[in-house]
Amino acid sequence: MSEEEISWVRAMDPRDSKLNILLLALPITCYYAYIEHDESMAFFSSLVAIMPLAFLMGRATEEIALRTSESVGGLLNATFGNAAEMIIAFLAIYAASKAAAGSETEELMVNLVQASLIGSILGNLLLVMGLAFVWGGIHYTEQKFSQTQVSSNGSLMLLAMIVLIIPAVFNSTVGGSEGEMGVTNLSHIAAIILLALYGLFLYFQFKTHVDLFATEAHNHEEPGMSQRDAAILLVVATILVSWMAEILVHSVEYAADDMGLPHLFIGVILLPLFGNAAEHFTAVTVAGKDKMDLSFAISMGSSTQIAVFVAPMMIIIAWALGVPLTFEFGMLETVSAFLAVLIVNIIASDGKSNWLEGALLLGTYVVLGAAFLFHP
Repeated sequence: MSEEEISWVRAMDPRDSKLNILLLALPITCYYAYIEHDESMAFFSSLVAIMPLAFLMGRATEEIALRTSESVGGLLNATFGNAAEMIIAFLAIYAASKAAAGSETEELMVNLVQASLIGSILGNLLLVMGLAFVWGGIHYTEQKFSQTQVSSNGSLMLLAMIVLIIPAVFNSTVGGSEGEMGVTNLSHIAAIILLALYGLFLYFQFKTHVDLFATEAHNHEEPGMSQRDAAILLVVATILVSWMAEILVHSVEYAADDMGLPHLFIGVILLPLFGNAAEHFTAVTVAGKDKMDLSFAISMGSSTQIAVFVAPMMIIIAWALGVPLTFEFGMLETVSAFLAVLIVNIIASDGKSNWLEGALLLGTYVVLGAAFLFHP
């Protein structure tokens, strides 16, 4: 390996990462959650603790996928990069199932799940991709990535946006109890269809049309740990993320009231920002190495996975637990997600990127973030 590649491997070593200092938030969270019983501090410290844990999960995933193609590596990074959001969403649904039907707690948990899912889509499409375009554009005048990735992921994202828009239109058209029941049934059907289509997309990408997504393998990078150590690290980090997520979910209501922050802002901006920190770091860093196929696979692929796998999976789980979670996410959330998908499809359609396009994506994210901050 070259000196640059050796420094890259070492920089990603979890033992050397400066981000690991944030693991101190673990005992701090336990102190506030179980000794001081300060729910607000427990919320923010658990939010911080999830960052290094998510980073370690991402590091373990990279080790496991080190010798795969960039498309497979991107899929694995996207999957485990979304693990924190999936865990938080599942625990929120479980908390809603234990609350009384129609109670404020149930409504809060349902809204938290919907907001965090939309926030993950917005964060990956606009913030992560925007930072990657800017950072890569600083080092290279123009960068290229697979147009096939743009086309296939973009089509799936547009389908997901249809699934978000139709329930809202249906409910406003029909209204009343019939409208609510129709939205619920429509969401269940749409969730099953989306999961089936995502399975077909993976089959298309990795089986029947693998040549369209083919990129060079990561053979020039050497593993920093054994497969066994990587698997152990992945399991331990996942368990700790689940623990911190449980504390976070049960303290979010108190933190929102104490800090005067809208629940929508916490769900859409804060949770995905901290939960996706490791994924953000990876996508941006590899963009600076001119590995735009991998960077795009992480950012766009992660959004696609949230929209057509994680979201419908949460709908199915909520259905099984009797929680009224549907695809009617709210007008502001739905319009924001649709506009984000639209601008990304337009900007990335040529398979090229530069720093100005990244700045446009970041500007869009800031405007939408301000809208959620000032939302009552």
